[in-house]
Amino acid sequence: MSDSNNQNLEFFRADVASQVDLPYADTGVRAGFPSPAQDFMEYALDLNKELISHPASTFLARVQGDSMKDAGVYDGDLLVIDKSLPPFDGAMAVCYVDGEFTVKFIKINKNGIWLVPANETYRPIRITGQNNFLIWGIVTYSVHNQKRKFSHVRID
Repeated sequence: MSDSNNQNLEFFRADVASQVDLPYADTGVRAGFPSPAQDFMEYALDLNKELISHPASTFLARVQGDSMKDAGVYDGDLLVIDKSLPPFDGAMAVCYVDGEFTVKFIKINKNGIWLVPANETYRPIRITGQNNFLIWGIVTYSVHNQKRKFSHVRID
């Protein structure tokens, strides 16, 4: 497909052989009013166990493009993709269409399958019998870098 709606993804196999226990605030972090800070954290969390349910069928991919930005998936984000999960209407999926990979929402209805972006500047892609098409895997998590600038925040 030569549509600019596509994104090329760089894939990596998930490595769950190692374990990295990170300090974990089990009481949560408030998004409202601040709460007293904890001086220590006695729990640990291994992101491999938290993010990967099926290690043999889980891959990581880095997003290239902005067609999913309104779903909070931005250029450079890391996707966790599980190839063992069945596709379903409304799922975010990595699909192979006519020789290229793209990440989109799947819309399945009586009129067929559509790949729907989360950016109004892009158009949905209708899948037909002429397409070489495969739902490659279901996106289970996206890891977003919060250090990016937020230009929409305005303080007067």
